[in-house]
Order: sequence, then C-alpha cells, then structure tokens
Amino acid sequence: METSEIKNLMPRIGDNAPDFEVLTTVGNLKFSEYNEGNWVILFSHPADFTPVCTTEMSGFANEGAFFKAHNTKLLGLSIDSIHAHIAWVNAVHEKTGVLFDFPIIADLDMKVAKLYGMLQPGESETAAVRAVFIIDPAGKIRLIMYYPLNIGRNMNEIKRVLLALQMSDKHKVAMPLNWQLGDKVIVPAPKTLETLAERKADKELEQIDWYLAKKSID
Repeated sequence: METSEIKNLMPRIGDNAPDFEVLTTVGNLKFSEYNEGNWVILFSHPADFTPVCTTEMSGFANEGAFFKAHNTKLLGLSIDSIHAHIAWVNAVHEKTGVLFDFPIIADLDMKVAKLYGMLQPGESETAAVRAVFIIDPAGKIRLIMYYPLNIGRNMNEIKRVLLALQMSDKHKVAMPLNWQLGDKVIVPAPKTLETLAERKADKELEQIDWYLAKKSID
C-alpha cells in the first residue's frame, strides 16, 4: 500500500470507528459488539517481548479496575501472531505477576493497523506506532493520540482525557488547560443577550469575561 493510500484510510475524530472481526488472546472478537454500550480504548504497540511495550501493557493492566469503574474496555493490538501474544502474556505474568487480561489483537495481516492508520511509514512499515483511540458507546472516535516507537505513553493523561470526555458528555461543558477531576469546568458561552444577562446574574459562576466562565461540578 502506498503512503498516500495509508493516509487516506486514517480515521479522524468524529468518525464512526471502523468495524472489524479479529482473533485475540481471549478468542474471536467483533469490534462493534465489543464496543456496544461501552467506551473502548483501542491501542497499538510495536511488538511483543519489547521493553517499552511491556511497561505500557502492564500499565493498562494495572489500571484495569479504574477502566472498569468508568465503563471502559481495553483492546490492544500489535502485528504479531496469537502464539507470540500468548507467550508474552504468560512470560510477563510469570515474572512480574501482572496479567494482561484484556484482549490483544493478533494483526499479522496488518488489517486493523491499516484500517486505523497505525502504520506510519516514516516511522516503520512493519510495526504499528503507539496509537490510542478513545471510542464512545455510540461507536464514535472521540480522541486520537500517536506516539513514536521509542516513547511510552502517559497513563495519567489517558485516564484524564477519558474522564474529561465522559464528564463533558454528561454535563455539556468543556475542560480548560490541565483540567483534572475536581477542577472547575468551562460552561458554554451565551448565544443571546438574554442568556448573557442570566450569566451575569449567576453568582455561582467564576466569570472571567462574557465568553469565559467556569463552575464547579459536584
């Protein structure tokens, strides 16, 4: 596949997540069924039995309770065979006690990696970069992150943006720079003079300017 063709396939924020059926470490999986009613974090790693990938996969596994509490399923991927995946999961579990109990896609034919733009030819044509897709329960892609092969992801940031997306959806608000759970959120700007007057009268808002106001959410 030519570089231009790969670029054309790269999904964007707001797109419906491309569906696929694959073999994983927990059996056959159809993405749309796995996603139904749940948030999903789909993430790729370059290769099994590599040091940075081992730290990252362990990080996701260690945060399993957090993701479950926030209605979020994990789904890993690399361009390795199912046997390599199983051997790697077993080796890490035996040596560290950490079990990668979420499904890991065996993407030997690169079908899913190409579908989601995880192959970046300038970085590697045979290994997926460290991509992260956050997909909402309606199957829409809400956030995309890409990291190069030699830089591990930030688990705190992945958790932060997941919480931000979920809170934004629930309360119809936006999040300011460096927002953390418990911080004030940004309320939508008024679109009429009437709603502007209502905003000015609302003593619970932190009003910086007419278009920028914050509030706390319990």
